[in-house]
Amino acid sequence: EINVKDDQVVEWIVHNYDIVFSLHCKQIFPASLVSRVACFNFHPGFNPHNRGWYPQAFSLINGLPIGATIHRMDEQIDHGGILGQKEVTVSPKDTSLEIYNKVIEAEKELIKEHLISIIDEDYTLHFPSEEGNYNGIKDYERLCQLDLGSVGTLENHIDLLRALTHGDLKNAFFVKNEKKYFIKIAISDS
Repeated sequence: EINVKDDQVVEWIVHNYDIVFSLHCKQIFPASLVSRVACFNFHPGFNPHNRGWYPQAFSLINGLPIGATIHRMDEQIDHGGILGQKEVTVSPKDTSLEIYNKVIEAEKELIKEHLISIIDEDYTLHFPSEEGNYNGIKDYERLCQLDLGSVGTLENHIDLLRALTHGDLKNAFFVKNEKKYFIKIAISDS
């Protein structure tokens, strides 16, 4: 593992590499790196919508496009010129895990389509017309604690549970009588 918060490591990268790839890296690349070396992020979100943590969950809840993005990194998180994107189709029965798996497949397709053009420096970047939004880990943690008094449509509540259901992970929970109860949803079609 390379620590990009270490200035000496950043200097070593700058002097030894022309391109850096970030694939699900949880470190924030500093301006001292992204301004001096072409850094590309393979992001499991459809930028600029819901940049940051768990983009598929926030996109599902907010009714925004879900997919994968390759972008040239700048000093902001999941931000910068976009090289390529793939949107995924989401079924009403898909939970966060199924959606995430579709996004990973879209990322693999993007890598196959664009890797050589990145290496050959033969690409065009486009910039979104809007900034979008960013969701951090704390935003996701707040989502996980369900408000039993929440008012909304049944569809909104189902989408929230779908967004928080990710395999065996215990994400969604509510507290009753000082005890924590975990909940997930399973939906099947006919």
